[in-house]
Amino acid sequence: MGPLFSENGGTWVENRIAQPKPAASSLTRFWKDYGWAYLFILIPVLLFLLFTLYPVISAFIMSFQKYNVLKSKWIGLDNYSYMIQDDVFWKSVKNTVIFTIGTVPVNIIITFVLAFFIFQMKNTWQTFFKATLYLPAVASGVTISVVWLAIFDPTSSGLMNKILGTFGIDPVVWLGQSSTALFSLMLMNYLGAHGAGIILYLAAMGGIPKSLYEAADIDHASGWAKFSKITWPLLKPTTLYLTVTGVITSFQVFISVYLMTSGGPNFSTTTIAYLIYQTAFNFSDFGLASAQSFVLAAMIILVSVVQFKYFSSDIEY
Repeated sequence: MGPLFSENGGTWVENRIAQPKPAASSLTRFWKDYGWAYLFILIPVLLFLLFTLYPVISAFIMSFQKYNVLKSKWIGLDNYSYMIQDDVFWKSVKNTVIFTIGTVPVNIIITFVLAFFIFQMKNTWQTFFKATLYLPAVASGVTISVVWLAIFDPTSSGLMNKILGTFGIDPVVWLGQSSTALFSLMLMNYLGAHGAGIILYLAAMGGIPKSLYEAADIDHASGWAKFSKITWPLLKPTTLYLTVTGVITSFQVFISVYLMTSGGPNFSTTTIAYLIYQTAFNFSDFGLASAQSFVLAAMIILVSVVQFKYFSSDIEY
């Protein structure tokens, strides 16, 4: 039987334990423990790389080129320079900003008011109204746009003009004149797509501790005091989320413009998203369209960062 102690003073067992394991053994154990997890996420990662990251990188490179299917020409910042000098581009930016400012705050107010009144009802009625008001979110944008085209029919048979007719007002060409076209798209936005926000607000209201209201009742706080000091502050995270997502959605408005006005009349409803579509697929200038896309992305990121910086809240409940 060999010696139990080695020359360096340690026991034979201690020396065996102290010896480093081969790298291959560690890699095998790691793959055995976590290999399936990486296999499960491999396909989503590949899909993201192939259909998201690669197109974004290609579009960014394309924005510096005069793109051609056979051979593209590098032109540097010419696309961005042309875009800045293009009056139609600035018109589309103005329309997009007006649409966003005109719809996001109003939609949040409408959503909050509806959620507040629904929250006072019994659970059965809450379920009914949540399902009913969420229904437009399930319908496609194309279907909703077609319905609103009928509502905005410029003849006396259109629903909006019938309503005006009861007050003795002549029919209005809602989508055919610059003074009313953009407002008509905004009105369409006011009267739909509140379902998701209502559900979020209802969930947030249900999460507010009732003990806070009980304490306010003990102090004889008024209804307005409870709303302004308890309800609204604790709903700020939800309001911030709806504001950010609403701004992002409004900046990308496209379907209603494409189907209802085609950007007209006189570019009065041309938004940035629709201009990008026109530039790419009507005029086949994919380089300029890519530049416009990245400017739109930069605007969305900038506005979102500002919103989070100045309107974010640390409230948790």
